[in-house]
Amino acid sequence: MIISTPYHGYLKNLALAITGKLDSHFTVLWDGGHIKFWSVKTLTKLLNEFGFEVVEFRGSGRLPYLWKSMFIKTKIE
Repeated sequence: MIISTPYHGYLKNLALAITGKLDSHFTVLWDGGHIKFWSVKTLTKLLNEFGFEVVEFRGSGRLPYLWKSMFIKTKIE
């Protein structure tokens, strides 16, 4: 299974907080707003609970660790 989701790691969240854009970024009050925000750690934990093993992770868009999206490739354990 391959999953694509917006990326939310520590450095990206820190950059949003420093620039004062954290609240507007995380709001769900606009059309297309996100309900869940995932980091590699949290998505890996959820997948492991359901019997999947993360095989590969890749970030996409922008600079490393400020990615727009992440792709996680999994397999059944």
